[in-house]
Amino acid sequence: MAGPHPAVAAIRLALRQALSSLPQGTLVMVACSGGPDSLALAAGTAFTAPRLGLRAGALCVDHALQAGSDDVAAAAAQACQAMGLAPTSVLMASVAGGGNLEAAAREARYAALTAAAEAAGATALLLGHTLDDQAETVLLAMGRGAGLTALAGMTPRRGLLYRPLLGITRAQTLQACQAQGLAPWHDPMNLVDGPVYSARVRLREQVLPELERALGGGVAAALARTAQQVAADLAFLDAAAADLFAQVTENGRVDAKALATAAPALRHRALKLAALHLGADGSALTAAHIKALDDLVVNWHGQGPTDLPGGLRVGRECGKLEALPLKR
Repeated sequence: MAGPHPAVAAIRLALRQALSSLPQGTLVMVACSGGPDSLALAAGTAFTAPRLGLRAGALCVDHALQAGSDDVAAAAAQACQAMGLAPTSVLMASVAGGGNLEAAAREARYAALTAAAEAAGATALLLGHTLDDQAETVLLAMGRGAGLTALAGMTPRRGLLYRPLLGITRAQTLQACQAQGLAPWHDPMNLVDGPVYSARVRLREQVLPELERALGGGVAAALARTAQQVAADLAFLDAAAADLFAQVTENGRVDAKALATAAPALRHRALKLAALHLGADGSALTAAHIKALDDLVVNWHGQGPTDLPGGLRVGRECGKLEALPLKR
């Protein structure tokens, strides 16, 4: 008896590796748009989850941004139900007008999916991002001059979110759908001549294929490997910075003299931890704020305190960085 198609087998293996540590009997939810990646993910989850002792359901989002989007979401939900995924729900996620439509839709989608998964008591929300998505993310970050965190791309797991297909190509998800008789929906927004001509779509349809031709292939896989390598380096740096922060901090005060001797890559990370520890608003903390703190450490010449987001003022007193009362 012949085994499954190689692409189907690869997806099932990726899912087994990603989900095997979850407690048996718990619920995992697949975010399914009906596209090739998420449909292949849904089919793989329907097969793999029960064999790991897990329950599996699906969530399908309707943004109402295109005519017939409700029919697309309903068809995706119906396909998931036919696979045996239960519960399966269709979610509405309205997108605010103006600005970057792609980013706004992604934010609304993630918020709706996360809320629904948490309400269902799920231990994991599975997203269908592939190796090609990872390559595009890294290339976008490089083109924008982003830092190491952005170059690390998408993480395989962050809290409730799991991305088990980051080692699977988009071609493999298409092959898996064909091999299993699944009919995926192809989003017109993912086409260069579609209604939204985004930078990611241009990379996908024009830039990456040209790079593959110019460099003899393997570019997407190389970019994805780069993300893995950067992520591993970042994890090491972050752990070392946490150790450094613990060593130079006592009673809520940071020893600036001890911190000054550290390598900049560690010192800047430790200063970010210090800012958060002292009460800064992390969502508004920028590289400029960290630079101002660093000046208090390595360019100290008696300057006054620096203001950080969240109503925090940090100054240097007797060789220590500490939170100071705000002037009234």
